[in-house]
Amino acid sequence: MGKKVLVVDDSALMRKLACDIIKKDGRYDTPDTCRNGEEALEKVKNNKYDAIVLDVYMPVMDGLEFLRQLKKEGLKERVMMFSTTTGEGTSQTIEALDLGAIDFIKKPDKYKETSGEEFAHEFLRILEVVAQAGGHHVTMPGSAAHKATGTAHVADKGGKTVSLRPSVKVSGEKIVAIASSTGGPKALHSVIPLLPKNLNAPVILVQHMPPGFTKSLAERLDSLGQIHVKEAEEGDLLEKGTVYIAPGGKHMKVGKSGSHVRIYFSDEPHREGVKPCANYMYESLVDTDYAEVCCVVLTGMGMDGTEGIKNLEKDKKLHIISQDEPTCAVYGMPKAIALTGLVNEVLPLDKIAAAITKEIGIR
Repeated sequence: MGKKVLVVDDSALMRKLACDIIKKDGRYDTPDTCRNGEEALEKVKNNKYDAIVLDVYMPVMDGLEFLRQLKKEGLKERVMMFSTTTGEGTSQTIEALDLGAIDFIKKPDKYKETSGEEFAHEFLRILEVVAQAGGHHVTMPGSAAHKATGTAHVADKGGKTVSLRPSVKVSGEKIVAIASSTGGPKALHSVIPLLPKNLNAPVILVQHMPPGFTKSLAERLDSLGQIHVKEAEEGDLLEKGTVYIAPGGKHMKVGKSGSHVRIYFSDEPHREGVKPCANYMYESLVDTDYAEVCCVVLTGMGMDGTEGIKNLEKDKKLHIISQDEPTCAVYGMPKAIALTGLVNEVLPLDKIAAAITKEIGIR
């Protein structure tokens, strides 16, 4: 029996597009369909789905209200947004991710035969991640709120011991560098707004997103807390108490500019299959004068961040925080860095902002 998917969209064309792609993949049953959130809510109450493909703009009940109702009724469905970049589409998508959607794909402007195969491949890649979210984890018992003050260990479900490095006090200027991917926007809403506006360091952040969405993410995070958040721009001077989010489609690096550090972008190829890539961000910190880099790796598919942190560790003092498995949408990136033995803290999402603040201090 294949996996069950529900497609929710008021457009007959978009429902057909999504269903045709899903039906060609042998891992899935023929999907169910609905025209609005109200119909979908009834379906969800009576059926179990491995994933839901959800439109935002619909009559009767839109996608955002559907997500709110799921949360209200304690229904933990795995949702993939079918998003548009027109009008308020980007900000609505960011809100949907905050409400619990795991990932999204942009609707094609024109579904032409020449681009159909590429779109279908990306659609199925994201659907697979969403359908499996929460299903392929490595358990790390005792990791929640675990601060390493001496040599400590956690174990994966195969019994392999993972060491936590003891923390070392470092004086001097510091910087925070955060990497996140699938499930990241929701996770960031539980971290960034809780950072103090007088944090004694700048924060640079790579969230895997396509162009057009990171500005909306920055604006939403900026509105929710005291710390200033912005989409990074070429030449930005890094200032304490500000979070700089890498724009979608550009690799973000930092470099010395006299006695200061500035942001710049590069058009190097995708790395780890993504652009922006956190590995580039981490490695660019090698030539800066920061005494310590606080590296934070949040939920995400794959291993982005691990190679960059390992390369950075050869030249810099690091304090590494990894999100724990139970609070991750996808336990890939945090698992990869945890298994290196370089991590100082493995923490649940709601403890990470406080841990960053404690490590960095306030002005």
